[in-house]
Amino acid sequence: MADRPMKFSTFHLFHQFAGQTAREVYDYQIEIAELLEELGFDGVWIAEHHFRDYGVVPNIFTLLANLAARTERLRLGTGIVVLPLHNPIHVAEEAAMVDLLSDGRLEVGIGRGYQSVEFENFGLDLAEARDRFNECLDMIIGLWTQDSFEYKGRFHETRHPLTLMPKPVQRPHPPLHVAAVSPETVELYARRGLPILADPAAPFKKIAKAAETWHATAAAHGVDTTGVELVASRSVYVAPTVEQARADQARFEAGFDRSRIFNVQSAPIDPSTGKAAKGFEYYQDRYLKGGSVDNEFRWNQLEVIGDPERVIEQIRAIQEMGYGNLMCDFGSTRPMPLEDMKKVLRFFAAEVMPAFR
Repeated sequence: MADRPMKFSTFHLFHQFAGQTAREVYDYQIEIAELLEELGFDGVWIAEHHFRDYGVVPNIFTLLANLAARTERLRLGTGIVVLPLHNPIHVAEEAAMVDLLSDGRLEVGIGRGYQSVEFENFGLDLAEARDRFNECLDMIIGLWTQDSFEYKGRFHETRHPLTLMPKPVQRPHPPLHVAAVSPETVELYARRGLPILADPAAPFKKIAKAAETWHATAAAHGVDTTGVELVASRSVYVAPTVEQARADQARFEAGFDRSRIFNVQSAPIDPSTGKAAKGFEYYQDRYLKGGSVDNEFRWNQLEVIGDPERVIEQIRAIQEMGYGNLMCDFGSTRPMPLEDMKKVLRFFAAEVMPAFR
């Protein structure tokens, strides 16, 4: 893997901070996306969330259609579409439209979701998330790749043979990436040759193990992994010196209200039991303990952070794990002025990215 160029993309939560309007959030993030293309980043990934200021993009495809008209080269990623919340026919149609409008630049990140507030308000049982996800995935791939497609499942069915109009530009379909937090998810989709988006909250040793497990499981099931791109999602920050990076990290963490992210609404809780929903046992207490980690843990085991030399070394380590795309979160929950964020991005593009080109 290390002999391949490393791709650099960015993650955008569209978090609405206190005092911001939703329009201000959109304007900020769209201006950043336009700069990313200018700086030579490979892609952007947009998050889907509902009912909270945690993220104010309820339909990623609408947002990506806007970005498709503003960019020419940037890959446009869904990071992620929560499949159980959607009719899979709509997802297949909307994705195909964005792929067409962008001349084949769509990357489709998908996941089963986890936030109880979203499932409850859509009238869905979180315990069914895995089964709903699998049905949606099968239908979407079928609609993208077959004419007169037919399907009958527990949650979804076609009443008549369906031919998607339009079909995606990319063949056989846009690249798919499955968000993987639990080891079970890594193995399930490695068997199908579907690459993972590694857990952004897992330490380096766990994402290394996830990549190892993915490749071993795929190989054991006869999957050709040539050209497969695993994506590692990390919080990223580079400063001129290690000392400044450490000081900035401490300042960022001191001003970060973790309870806005790690709370009961975010946890995959079954309201009837008050415990982790079926299929989410791996998450038990993860979002209820506050997700607190000290700065040393973040510095050594979790974040890509430091001066350019240290950051380049960390990225090379991630590349050697088996990842070909680094999804950089430059501060999705950090209220940074637009011009300051632009400086961070320009510095990273100038001082880090050339080492991998």
